[in-house]
Amino acid sequence: MNTFLKDLQDRGLIHQSTDLEELSKTLDEGPISLYCGFDATADSLHIGHLLPMLMLRRFQEAGHRPVALVGGGTGLIGDPSGRSEERTLNPASTVQGWTDKLKQQISKVVKFDDGAQPAKLVNNYDWLGGLEVITFLRDVGKHFSINYMLAKDSVSTRLEKGLSFTEFTYMMLQSYDYLNLYDQEKCRLQIGGSDQWGNITAGIELIRRSIGKTDVHGFTMPLITKSDGTKFGKTAGGAVWLDGTKTSPYEFYQFWLNTDDRDAIKFLKCFTFLSLETIASIQEEFDNAPEERKAQKVLAEEMTKLVHGEEALQQAIHISNALFGGGDLKTLSSEEIRQGFKDVPSSQWAKEEMSLVDMLVEAGISPSKRQAREDIQNGAIYINGERRTEVQTVLGEADKLDGTYVIVRRGKKKYHLIEWV
Repeated sequence: MNTFLKDLQDRGLIHQSTDLEELSKTLDEGPISLYCGFDATADSLHIGHLLPMLMLRRFQEAGHRPVALVGGGTGLIGDPSGRSEERTLNPASTVQGWTDKLKQQISKVVKFDDGAQPAKLVNNYDWLGGLEVITFLRDVGKHFSINYMLAKDSVSTRLEKGLSFTEFTYMMLQSYDYLNLYDQEKCRLQIGGSDQWGNITAGIELIRRSIGKTDVHGFTMPLITKSDGTKFGKTAGGAVWLDGTKTSPYEFYQFWLNTDDRDAIKFLKCFTFLSLETIASIQEEFDNAPEERKAQKVLAEEMTKLVHGEEALQQAIHISNALFGGGDLKTLSSEEIRQGFKDVPSSQWAKEEMSLVDMLVEAGISPSKRQAREDIQNGAIYINGERRTEVQTVLGEADKLDGTYVIVRRGKKKYHLIEWV
């Protein structure tokens, strides 16, 4: 087998393939163009999109030419694959705005300025937006039998709950994408998540039926699941987004750092560009001293640096050390405080000074002044990481971190953030 494909297999990254042996021969013949699509159905991609993005980059690193397709056209329709109900149809202006944001996020992973094999970014609205319905039905629709489409999982699994004609046509539109990219960009391989298998094979069939070409391929990557049975990429707060304003680099870093021991090595193989030999070395260290969480630390560092950059990674490490590693909270900047304490209760104050007792009660940290005094005397109250035991303590300018924030902790885990305005 082709060395590159063998590496993908060893990492567990190939789920379904039209013909892996033929694809191996094709890759041995020289560089090819391939593509993967990302529909603009939200203002950000999420962590579940990373695997196909990384796969495009892996092919690029191996000398092939990736084409990243942003679905400005298909995003107006909505893919029924893997969904139990129809997506909300969004206005064209909204989808266009999302398309621009997705382009920026993909460019962080796939290299569009690579001198040897620069990737290309395309938007399928450019060719789908101007299609005439009669022409499309005659030239494309005639190659799809109803029976063929009904047999696809993306359609059959939705029939009981209902499937609109709009969604039903999605398969034809994505198939037309492959036909167009085969013609315009010489793409001979389409990749995608496991839920895209039906759409990928439909595109291959359209190319065969409409222009008689059979030198095209498709494969899917597996659905990544966690060992505890929960869905990868979901947290108590919802999806983990690639947009740093929706999921901060610190939260992104912490997501990977909190990976279950049973998943850490698997995720290193799937999501990082570290060699399998390097990962084997990390696994040996990890097995000998799991309490040091070497695999999770490497995973969190590699992924955060890839998606958000070195500066954001160092910032995330700094916040983590200050919160959990015995570091000094007073060294945190305002931005680091906002990231690290994004989800804790907070209050805003406009007073020049405030007694610690009054602040604890008014912020709801202690239920009464009596309890607040007891908490202080018992050593349960910390201001910016320092224990305060004097009941008469008054908070003022000297307590403001970066001139703005005061971090209050009661006990071991109950935090509250005060912002002076």
